[in-house]
Amino acid sequence: MSRVFYGIMFDAGSTGSRSTSISSSRKTLVIELPVLDNEMYHAVKPGLSAYKDNPEEGGNTIRQLLKIAKKTVPEDEWKRTPVVLKATAGLRLLPEDKANALLKEVRDVFDESPFYVPNNSVSIMNGAKEGVLAWVTVNFLTGHLYSNTRKTVGILDLGGGSTQITFLPKSKKTIQSAPTSYISKFNLFNSTYQLYTHSYLGNGLYAARLATLGALGADGLDWKVFTSSCLPKKFREDVTFGGTTYKVSGIPDGYAGYKLCYYEVMRVIKGIVHQPYEVKGSSIFYAFSYYYDRAVESGLIDGSRGGALEVRDFKKRAKEVCNKMTKYRAISPFLCMDMTYITCLLKEGFGFKDNTVLQLAKKVNNVETSWALGATFDYFRNLNIH
Repeated sequence: MSRVFYGIMFDAGSTGSRSTSISSSRKTLVIELPVLDNEMYHAVKPGLSAYKDNPEEGGNTIRQLLKIAKKTVPEDEWKRTPVVLKATAGLRLLPEDKANALLKEVRDVFDESPFYVPNNSVSIMNGAKEGVLAWVTVNFLTGHLYSNTRKTVGILDLGGGSTQITFLPKSKKTIQSAPTSYISKFNLFNSTYQLYTHSYLGNGLYAARLATLGALGADGLDWKVFTSSCLPKKFREDVTFGGTTYKVSGIPDGYAGYKLCYYEVMRVIKGIVHQPYEVKGSSIFYAFSYYYDRAVESGLIDGSRGGALEVRDFKKRAKEVCNKMTKYRAISPFLCMDMTYITCLLKEGFGFKDNTVLQLAKKVNNVETSWALGATFDYFRNLNIH
């Protein structure tokens, strides 16, 4: 009889921390694909990086999530259940000393918990790995890792601080024409994969808002007001990201709307995002995180079901939202900027065609689409459970 194996994976993102408790039948983990028995998912806001000047408080948010984990893992399994936290762009964007203080605090919280704390249990994950592991999660859940057809799906992940694109190229030309650091080779479940993957730091949705406003990395934050024609004219607010607050407003006596907004957003994308040779083809891409959330908020898809969209659907809706800002303001004053940014990122950034179909999914087979499940497999494999 195979014993059930438990693991707890924390995803410390720029806008929130999420914990996934996973249980899986142990003996299948190394030799073949694991069978996922159960997954519990919980989240707290804001992200760890918001506590850069108060690491103890940040530790408390993780303590909260550990409490919930205790309820999902049987007590006699606690000391055998590894607990791991991987932080993403929120901490990558912080000064090193602040990020380290937060990580140390989390380590202390882990050490006082009843779970098994491995050596490298708390770390900042690099962006390339984030893309690869999200790809593993989605292709595992869609059944593509089981078949030998090598038909896989690409992934587009839009976080708060960074954005990832990852896919398995069919063409040698994609691999040859890509910057070498964009190609990642790895073994998984007895197969070798060579993926195209890249994470753009500062191009996640919240960081991109600030970059569009010219606020990311700016000084004089206590007196400067950052304006944009992507925002309603009468809008004025303080915006906080990563524990820093910015004064933000529309342009009261100027113009607002899609065209001007697109021009502003372009500066954040043009020349920064590499266009892989192959995305013009017929590959299927799954898009999640903020791609999904904004498609729901702007009424493009149903929030409980997700669905398929063409790139041009984002463009059409971005125009509508931007040209009727007052109507959409109640949902979010940033909806025009966000939808325009997504449109621009897909079209001008990655180079997708108008009719490229994106599969928008928050969950696949009832499991969250994120890198956390892939990271757990990766982790178990490195643990060499036999």
